[in-house]
Amino acid sequence: MHQHHVDVAPGIRLWVEERGSAAAPPLLLIMGAQASGLGWPDELVDALAEHHRVIRYDHRDTGRSSWAYEERPYAITDLADDALAVLDALDVRRAHVVGMSLGGMLAQLLLADHPDRLLSATLIGTSTLSTAPYVHPDGTTTPPEELPGIDPRILDMWANRPTDLDPGQELEWRTEHWRMLNGDGIPFDAEAARAMERRITEHTGHTRISMAHGRADHSGMLRTDELARNEVPTLVVSGPAEPVFPPPHAEHLAQVIRGASLVEVPGMGHALPRQVLEPLARAILAHTGA
Repeated sequence: MHQHHVDVAPGIRLWVEERGSAAAPPLLLIMGAQASGLGWPDELVDALAEHHRVIRYDHRDTGRSSWAYEERPYAITDLADDALAVLDALDVRRAHVVGMSLGGMLAQLLLADHPDRLLSATLIGTSTLSTAPYVHPDGTTTPPEELPGIDPRILDMWANRPTDLDPGQELEWRTEHWRMLNGDGIPFDAEAARAMERRITEHTGHTRISMAHGRADHSGMLRTDELARNEVPTLVVSGPAEPVFPPPHAEHLAQVIRGASLVEVPGMGHALPRQVLEPLARAILAHTGA
């Protein structure tokens, strides 16, 4: 395991970790909004590292990377450029990319704008950057903006997030947040969620929160035509208990990305509890190995 920092833009330094053989095919993990790279469980990273040089990193305004949004505001598309900059800093010409939630949207931007840098893409718990409608099994269609939305309980948590919590209260808020993101398909393990958040807090060095990714400019992200022309092998992971991008978002994603395949991980929501790690690793490795 090798940890270091890389400079990706003026005044922006990202924490990066590598696991696995340096000679193995590179695999870049891209986490979701406001999420440290430690959001990828070690058990999953280690399973992937048996076959890959696995690279994970902290986005700007998370973990040990630069917290500089107030001085240097940015767009979400800049976070996709950061992912490329990480590969450049490590002299990686092409990589398998696995993105979750916002990370899945950033992976779509890479698919569309830099397909020559990708060996494959895996998209988890995310929605499409396409205006193409969802086609139901009976042939009827639904515009993407009319597909099921985020669980109202999660929206309420986000809208009413306290900013004056002590570290213990902050830990409990984050644990309850994971309870909601876990969905109803798998029993929620509160102590495992607390342990993960304690590791992230120790890694970060504080419990402050940044809303930078929510405030960042979200414009210019649609890639309808580019995704329809996609030639990069793409896997879409479907979580039947997904509360942020509920079914059929994954099915829609597999429709609008040319050549994409779909795999369901039983019970999966918008989180990575222990029960999903083995089937998820198996699906990713089958995809990258193909």
